[in-house]
Amino acid sequence: FEGMNFSPRFAPDGRSLLLTIARDGNSDIFEYSLSTRQLRRLTDHPAIDTSPDFSPEGDRIVFNSDRGGRPHLYVMRRDGGDVRRISFGEGRYGSPTWSPRGDLIAFTNIKEGAFHIGVMRPDGSGERLITRSYYDEGPVFAPNGRVIL
Repeated sequence: FEGMNFSPRFAPDGRSLLLTIARDGNSDIFEYSLSTRQLRRLTDHPAIDTSPDFSPEGDRIVFNSDRGGRPHLYVMRRDGGDVRRISFGEGRYGSPTWSPRGDLIAFTNIKEGAFHIGVMRPDGSGERLITRSYYDEGPVFAPNGRVIL
């Protein structure tokens, strides 16, 4: 696709993928249908929208955006509607990923130069950091949803 393409994620059903496309200094989230080869824009905002991930059911998408001034996490419907900010803590949020069970979203939080892994519920409640080392980023859930690497 024209522009810089990054952060691809397959849909749970394997029929499409999410990706970020940066064009003209702006990045937005798109869904690409593997069967029809159609590209559909899901976000159209002057902010940097990136790092999308599907919920296990495929009906919602978590992503990060600086539309509030600094990078935070947002959840939207699969069609791009009903965008809601779910992170409100300090630092910059990134690398969101949905747990296989759908009950948690893991993320990277960068605060005071340190990178930490945290989790929260999909509505933003229950946020907590689970690592305290200096460079922990890019969380990935094990298939059973009980372990985060």
